[in-house]
Amino acid sequence: MATKFVYFFGDGRAEGRGDMKDVLGGKGAGLAEMTNSGVPVPPGFTVTTEVCRHTFRNEGRLPEGFQKQEDEAVARLEQAAGKRLGDPNDPLLVSVRSGAKFSMPGMMDTILNLGLNEKSVEGLARKTGNERFARDSYRRFIQMFGGVVLGVEKKEFEHLIEKLKGERGVKDDVALTVDDLKRLAGDFKKLVHDRTGAGFPDEPREQLRQARDAVFRSWGNDRAIYYRRQNKISDDLGTAVNVQMMVFGNMGETSGTGVGFTRNPATGEKAFFGEFLLNAQGEDVVAGIRTPRPISELQKEMPDVYAQLREITGKLERHYLDVQDFEFTIQEGRLFMLQTRVGKRTGPAAVKIAVDMVNEKFIDKETAILRVEPDQLDQLLHRQVDPKAKPRVLAKGLAASPGAASGRVVFDPDTAVERAKAGERVILVRNETNPDDIHGMDAAQGILTATGGMTSHAAVVARGMGKCCVAGCSAIRVEETARRFTIGDSVFKESDWITINGSTGEVLEGDVPTIEPGLSGEFATFMEWVGELQGLKVRANADVPRDALKAREFGAEGIGLCRTEHMFFAEERLPHVQEMILWAPEAKERRSRVEALRAELERARDVSERGRIATALAAAEKAMAPAWSHFKGSLDALLPFQREDFKGVFRAMAGYPVTIRTLDPPLHEFLPKREELMVEIAVGEAKGAPAADLEEKKRLLRRVEQLHEFNPMLGHRGCRLGITFPEITEMQATAIFEAACALKKEKVEVIPEIMIPLVGTAAELEDQRRIVVKAAEEVMRREGIQVPYLVGTMIEIPRAAVRADEIAGVAQFFSFGTNDLTQMTFGFSRDDAGKFLPDYVQRGILSADPFVTVDQEGVGDLMRLAVERGRGTRKDLKIGICGEHGGDPASVGFCHKLGLDYVSCSPFRVPIARLASAHSKLREGAMVQAASL
Repeated sequence: MATKFVYFFGDGRAEGRGDMKDVLGGKGAGLAEMTNSGVPVPPGFTVTTEVCRHTFRNEGRLPEGFQKQEDEAVARLEQAAGKRLGDPNDPLLVSVRSGAKFSMPGMMDTILNLGLNEKSVEGLARKTGNERFARDSYRRFIQMFGGVVLGVEKKEFEHLIEKLKGERGVKDDVALTVDDLKRLAGDFKKLVHDRTGAGFPDEPREQLRQARDAVFRSWGNDRAIYYRRQNKISDDLGTAVNVQMMVFGNMGETSGTGVGFTRNPATGEKAFFGEFLLNAQGEDVVAGIRTPRPISELQKEMPDVYAQLREITGKLERHYLDVQDFEFTIQEGRLFMLQTRVGKRTGPAAVKIAVDMVNEKFIDKETAILRVEPDQLDQLLHRQVDPKAKPRVLAKGLAASPGAASGRVVFDPDTAVERAKAGERVILVRNETNPDDIHGMDAAQGILTATGGMTSHAAVVARGMGKCCVAGCSAIRVEETARRFTIGDSVFKESDWITINGSTGEVLEGDVPTIEPGLSGEFATFMEWVGELQGLKVRANADVPRDALKAREFGAEGIGLCRTEHMFFAEERLPHVQEMILWAPEAKERRSRVEALRAELERARDVSERGRIATALAAAEKAMAPAWSHFKGSLDALLPFQREDFKGVFRAMAGYPVTIRTLDPPLHEFLPKREELMVEIAVGEAKGAPAADLEEKKRLLRRVEQLHEFNPMLGHRGCRLGITFPEITEMQATAIFEAACALKKEKVEVIPEIMIPLVGTAAELEDQRRIVVKAAEEVMRREGIQVPYLVGTMIEIPRAAVRADEIAGVAQFFSFGTNDLTQMTFGFSRDDAGKFLPDYVQRGILSADPFVTVDQEGVGDLMRLAVERGRGTRKDLKIGICGEHGGDPASVGFCHKLGLDYVSCSPFRVPIARLASAHSKLREGAMVQAASL
């Protein structure tokens, strides 16, 4: 049986169905489903995604048998429409649109009014009795075809329009006359010829062929590729092409076009939401060329059409049991539906809609949880304008995407990317955005546009990205060439600070303070449901009580990583840390001499020999005393600080486990940079600084140079520090157990887990474990308190994963440090890989940045091996993950498959990880259920 490449829909019947998104794309499947449901849909046909994939695999060639099927579909469409393509008296005009499986708003291409030429435009004018409409449709077609298919810059067409409006002294396109539109069509054709060297194609079948192929090619354009990368959509899916009979919203004041949602996609409110324009085509609404009107006003303009639209869209929401994003056109008072699909929504809206639909008995809790993507919760965790702030409100537009952001004003996407890479916060300000702006929108903190509505490109894309956006702010006048915008008499230039509030639509002057969000309302209800269905436990990476409390608020069930080194950088502690580092080598050297003499004395039997050794030992102990006093004194000074730190974290996490990592980074990180010291010494010598101060700096410089390593990430750090300087591990362990015992006396339940970093052998771990156990026993004996605890290790060196069976003989738990494990497995420096990893991802060498999402084939295989071998030795081995991957939904799903006990991530990723855990459990259950049928 021949492969079917083309599916027809029309006259109340469609060959496709709503569940065929893989084949027909989302738009084509929606058109088929609406047709079969009796919704008024203009007839047409869908070219399948397989044709797109075939053209990419075969240098643009179409599959065998396709052209015959398309020709038959065109003939069938002509019969259904009662018109023919190219008919000079009553031409059939069609739209050619993309439609991938997953919605990619504005990323691919569309051509409207295809089929017009110099003869058929006159026929259209006679048939409709509306020459202005016909001429307007023709100039739009030339403009869209010229830009999308023939590659002429959009702005060149816009320049010709603006030039003509300037000559005529009019502001809007609708004020142009028939003669003006004829002139524009001629000017557009001349522009096409000048830029391409060829005439504009007049034969409709040739127009259709070129338009179809251009839409296929748009799957591979830069903005579509970028969007897929950002949204983790496979490049292999391809797009369908939908060819559909045109209906016209630009035939006068009884015609119009609009887009809408069955519920508010920004807030989730159960309210009919959308926008429309009279005497316009669909692109006018979404492109932001004119600021549209709220859909509620359609009730006054055309009450019968409005009622029909409400009835149809309500039926569609009940049919799909989800919010619908729809497009419609009204042609001379008659309503046509052009699209329905599941509506994209913000994180706050997704949560509210999910909770509301459960309460309305539309869906169950499990479906509600699966309706919200984990990363969408990030938008509920956006900062908001501090209510204590009293900012100056400059203007107000549409609250298009929630959250608040401050930044320096920029006027083009490339500048936004450049300055964001330099570490600056920027706000992208545009008259309106277009699909080519996507990289700048991604780089910016937020987006502000002068025109466009809630369904404009800026609003839709910003909501999808989770960026705050204020759209359609008509009070601002953007002069992109002059790189400034004005509000009344106020002028804002590039680099000036502004703040936008996407939750209220306000534009605020300056860098306004913002505050962190909390867990309440529908969000709290939703997360309660998530907790009921969650699989993996979720802990937090937190070093201070404030972060631990926030993590608990978000539902964390413990701390998976408390980094003790972060506690050392505080102003009152750093001098003690630096003193410890300065005296450590001499103290170690002299201690080694003392220990060697003690061992020698132990072995000696001759009385005179023992006397000689004893004399040498006394001298060595005396020589050791100053260095040891400084070294041990600095540790003794740090111990109370550490103890109080741990008490605060234990108290915040009362009743939950707290995993504390002993000192990990190289010691040089706590000292000034070599170059800075050299400059300070040179300046001090030139200015005659006190000799003692200079000598102290020179001593510090010598120590910095001693600590220099060619590759510090593979150098003297982690457990290696504890082995070389066991007193550091002893001090930290003592502080941990003194804090635990103190809280236990206060009836606070504490569950400490001591984690030794950078272990590669069981012997390394055993060395450090003995120190921890000894300190624990001494403190608990002294305090008369028993505290249960565990000693485990990070698995972050490939050798540790391979020899996990041996290490599990010593460790009571594993925690994957996937940042270092990824670094060492790939041989990538995570500090430098940013220079080339984006190219790897863009070119498909890697499917994702391995420092963002766990590389399941390589790093993941090591993790799998460690789990199997570790639990082969110790069946009850607790295993988690504490790298940055713990907050990545895809990585959480992988950890669920491996059978880990928990993941740990930053406090503000905890809700995301919890939802990802629930998703993994629900999907696993669905797969098991399907396999049993």
